[in-house]
Amino acid sequence: MFAYYFRLALRSFRRNKALTALMVLAIALGIGASMTTLTVFKVLSGDPIPGKSDRLFLVQLDPEPVATQVPGEEPMELLTRYDAEELLRQARGVRQAMMVGGRTIIEPGSSTLKPFIDQARYATADFFPMFEAPFLHGQGWSRSDDDARARVVVISKTLNDKLFGGADSTGRELRLDGSALRIVGVLDDWSPSPKFYDLNTGAYGRDEQVFIPFSTAMDLDLTTTGMTNCFGNSPVSDSRDIAAACAWIQYWVELESPAQAGDYKAWLDNYSAQQKTAGRFQREPNVRLRDVMSWLDFRQVVPGDVRLQMWLALGFLLVCLLNTVGLLLAKFLRRGGEIGVRRALGASRRDIFAQCLVEAGTVGLAGGVLGLGLALLGLWAVRQRPTGYAALAHLDGSMLLATFGLALVASLLAGLLPAWRAMQITPAVQLKSQ
Repeated sequence: MFAYYFRLALRSFRRNKALTALMVLAIALGIGASMTTLTVFKVLSGDPIPGKSDRLFLVQLDPEPVATQVPGEEPMELLTRYDAEELLRQARGVRQAMMVGGRTIIEPGSSTLKPFIDQARYATADFFPMFEAPFLHGQGWSRSDDDARARVVVISKTLNDKLFGGADSTGRELRLDGSALRIVGVLDDWSPSPKFYDLNTGAYGRDEQVFIPFSTAMDLDLTTTGMTNCFGNSPVSDSRDIAAACAWIQYWVELESPAQAGDYKAWLDNYSAQQKTAGRFQREPNVRLRDVMSWLDFRQVVPGDVRLQMWLALGFLLVCLLNTVGLLLAKFLRRGGEIGVRRALGASRRDIFAQCLVEAGTVGLAGGVLGLGLALLGLWAVRQRPTGYAALAHLDGSMLLATFGLALVASLLAGLLPAWRAMQITPAVQLKSQ
């Protein structure tokens, strides 16, 4: 029966080409605008590390002076070097990592390449297993390498392709800022989006190309990037010194369960109280422990204009659907004589309702095909914008299916009222008027 209704719909389209074109165009415009903004929103608001985001937590402490305290104020998102190294030493989580972004001069061994500056990350050994960074060759360094301040480095696949032609470069030497480091691992393609573990260096910015043990980076005095918040009267001039009253380090911990997260937060409260007793902290314990998605929500990683554009596009789709309702209503009522004849020949109201809905759905599928093209064009336009997330605006398989799903559902909803009105047509009245 469905095939029969579908053939009737195609025949109706040929009889009313202009009206059909208007309905298809209305749905296509709404679907194109909606899927463009929904795709961008999905890219920006998705879980960057699914299956583990509820077990990774950012640690926040409050070491600032009591004189500047504001009731209800959030603690800084960064830790001092002293606190980060002390929490790392006590290692109360399953894994823990302290880190900071950096920038370094890479000196290729090849005479055909000139030295260039690229993004770096200075971290501790648990960084790679904690954030599930995949390896193409080799592996990350060990905790003993952190303690030994080993001259080792992990590089990205992109950098490995550029410097070594994609060959296994583990064991080879790489010079950074004039110092030689041994390559122990090459990461496979890995680009969390957003870069949740350090939003201060750009949530959707360029990926780091080299990863160096934090202790080694400090020994080599490599350049750091990101925020530095100094407070009070620091006894040293270098903000990176372990005694400096400056917060500049991201600290993440992996825990096994919500219960362990509660225990860990209680331990952090106790740690803060101990530091207050020792005179390092002045304020009462003010600790935060947020998992990945809570942290992204708190930092409002999805730009406000993207949310606004999404709601405007959905509103535009609603307007398009209302126009489609009017067009379908006009089309079905104009065919009152045909519907009356079908009713007189034995078709039930349910049959008329189903026929009209199939026709509306067919219009929706046609609008979905055209809307898909408009969405691809819209995403291409987004990729031309000078924003950090622009390059991520691509339609994946799930959004491709969602395009046709949304078009079909939208058209069926738009067809409900016209189909209901069509099935109310009285056969006798229509036959008398013929």
